[in-house]
Amino acid sequence: MDIIHITRPVRDEAGGGKGKYMDRIYLDHAATTRLSGKVLEGMIPYFTDCYGNPSSIHATGRDARKAVEQARRKVLAALHAGSTQEIYFTSGGTESDNWAIRGVAEAYRDKGKHIITSRIEHHAVLHTCQWLEKQGWEVTYLPVDAFGRVSPDDVRNAIRKDTVLVSIMMANNEIGTLEPIEEIAEIAHEHGALMHTDAVQAAGAVPIFVETSGADLLSLSAHKFEGPKGMGALYVRKGTRLARLLHGGEQERHMRAGTENVPGMVGLGLALEEATEHLEERRSHVLALRERLYHGICEQLDGVLLNGPLEDRLPGNLNLSFLGIEGESLLLLLDLEGIAASSGSACTAGSLDPSHVLMAIGRSREEAQASLRMTIGHENTEEEIDEVIRLLPGIVRNLRSMRG
Repeated sequence: MDIIHITRPVRDEAGGGKGKYMDRIYLDHAATTRLSGKVLEGMIPYFTDCYGNPSSIHATGRDARKAVEQARRKVLAALHAGSTQEIYFTSGGTESDNWAIRGVAEAYRDKGKHIITSRIEHHAVLHTCQWLEKQGWEVTYLPVDAFGRVSPDDVRNAIRKDTVLVSIMMANNEIGTLEPIEEIAEIAHEHGALMHTDAVQAAGAVPIFVETSGADLLSLSAHKFEGPKGMGALYVRKGTRLARLLHGGEQERHMRAGTENVPGMVGLGLALEEATEHLEERRSHVLALRERLYHGICEQLDGVLLNGPLEDRLPGNLNLSFLGIEGESLLLLLDLEGIAASSGSACTAGSLDPSHVLMAIGRSREEAQASLRMTIGHENTEEEIDEVIRLLPGIVRNLRSMRG
């Protein structure tokens, strides 16, 4: 079940695209972020002037190759990794997750055919594991506690001699829970298994020291930290075997064929560099806004459940269930007021399904369908948060009164 995202275009007085959403309050940064102006400026030359193929040996091609490798070094620095040989560019978080899991499964099938993951992973992980099950693999889906945390003891109890991979996300995309990756990786390594972590939500939001995290593979996606959509990266620790993803040319060190997306790679590198440079000040800012929003809502409303932990969560993530209403209705009415957020339930193929994450932490179907996810970015202001605090409680009261 995917999270639904509703937007309503608001044009400026001239009717053009510039400033199209400027009068809206955007609280859906976990879904995607606006491309940074600095990143866009850095990408433009590689659409126009420096348009060479990085595989060409002439000067134009060499300049493009230089830009690709510079971008790789920026990712290396942001992740505190050991070598540029450990960084592979992909089309996004979904591809990175797929490649990590399927690539390890194929490369280590001689060791075993067992994988461990959790019930609250992104569908890019869950659906890949389910596909592997159809190919004869066995997958253990670990439960989580009421805050969405995976227990290292559960990992220890589930791991076997034939376990080749443990895949646990660094931070949950719905409720923001930060997982004990280092402890889990240590257990995996004690038993000869590899550790993969989906860091799509964590990258650019919390510090990542991949060398000390214990992760052998790590996925990220550029558009979550003001980079371009359709661009991601996969960290693969030196010495980790991984099956080739795409056959054809010799790009990405013979592992992922296809002409490189040079502007996208440049954009990812610049965006991750920028996010890392300003990480502490941005984290402090969004955390203060999140606390302001949470307490401002709870001071006016009863029957509000916080989904996920108060601490040890992504700084900009606030997921609440408002008892007695449906999250979809709240989402739509907020949208009419110019506030963009997300719901933890989605209308898929004519049926309304509750969030698998919220159900996994013990919420009832009604509580899960009463959820609203608001994710704050560094560009949000106190004035915007105060406007949400002013509007949201009244909408919730009206919805409750309509249900009697």
